[in-house]
Amino acid sequence: MRAPSAKRHVSVPPMDPQVYAPTSARPFTAKLRHLAADTRVDPHSHPWAQISMSSKGVIRMTAGDSTYLVPPQRALWIPPDVEHVVTVVEDADLQTLYLHQDSEHNGPLRTAGSDGAWRQCRVLEASSLLQELVAHLPLVSGNGPSTERERCIGHLVLDELAHARPVRLGVDLPRDKRLRALCESVLEDPARWITLNDAAHHVGASARTIARLFRAELDTTFVQWRQQVLLARALSMAPRKLPMSTIAAELGYASASAFSAMVKRSVGMSPSRLLG
Repeated sequence: MRAPSAKRHVSVPPMDPQVYAPTSARPFTAKLRHLAADTRVDPHSHPWAQISMSSKGVIRMTAGDSTYLVPPQRALWIPPDVEHVVTVVEDADLQTLYLHQDSEHNGPLRTAGSDGAWRQCRVLEASSLLQELVAHLPLVSGNGPSTERERCIGHLVLDELAHARPVRLGVDLPRDKRLRALCESVLEDPARWITLNDAAHHVGASARTIARLFRAELDTTFVQWRQQVLLARALSMAPRKLPMSTIAAELGYASASAFSAMVKRSVGMSPSRLLG
């Protein structure tokens, strides 16, 4: 049987980041963008940090050597100068908060300690307070000074970020072009490629070669890496409160019990506990 063709995304340019560039006079700027499923925002970067959240729908953001699924109630922190790409999994309202270097240094980076956690991308729990704070920042450009209200909201945002719990919704990506193409295909549709042989054939390589590349670049196997993708996708679906049977079916499992067995093997806990 011929495998289904890969999804085709509609590519769109990023909204001109300079329009919303934060400044020392206005260190926090916010924007909102409505994006349809299967939209891909072209690669871009900027010299300031950002927080991205989806108040509705699920987005996938690829930044550096990892990709992250960001559903509602989650936020992705992206440090300055990190190139990133947005892929819309479900129709989404993408909220973005830009932070000027000064406010970044005086906020999360100051509280991160010596581990440098804030110098890397990370998915965080987005509390109701954090979501409301970002939603109440005016959608204006960075020109002109901020109001006292904006500065107060911005400092509360930084405090919420400093106390937000990290969530494992990231999946490592390889540099090898063939392996990267295979991984991107699995990310688009985790139920599409189940066996290593099928996946290797898709990129015109032998199963042995692909297995070697997974070990060399990601220090894992195809099966283990694909399971991480499935777990991340399941976690991104959890906020929708879907029945376990529906989540299992969307991920390509014949039954909820088969999906449950995979979760227990992978993380040592039941899906109900993992998904909360």
